[in-house]
Amino acid sequence: MATPPTLATDAVLGLLVPVWQWAIGLLVLVTVLLSARKLLMRGPTRMGGALLLAGAAVVALTALSYLMESL
Repeated sequence: MATPPTLATDAVLGLLVPVWQWAIGLLVLVTVLLSARKLLMRGPTRMGGALLLAGAAVVALTALSYLMESL
C-alpha cells in the first residue's frame, strides 16, 4: 500500500490565503480613499456625476450577479 502524499503545502497555502485577502483589501481601500480625495477636490458637480455612475455600476453588478446565480 502506497503512503499518501503529505499535505503540508496545502496547510501552508491555507494559512497564507487570508494574508493575501487582507493585502488586496488594503490596496483597494487605499485606492478608494485616494480616488475620493481627488474627487472631493474637483467639486460638487463632478461628485454628483460620479455618484450616479457608481450607483449605476452597483445596480448593474447586482443585477448581473442575480442573473448569473439564477442560471
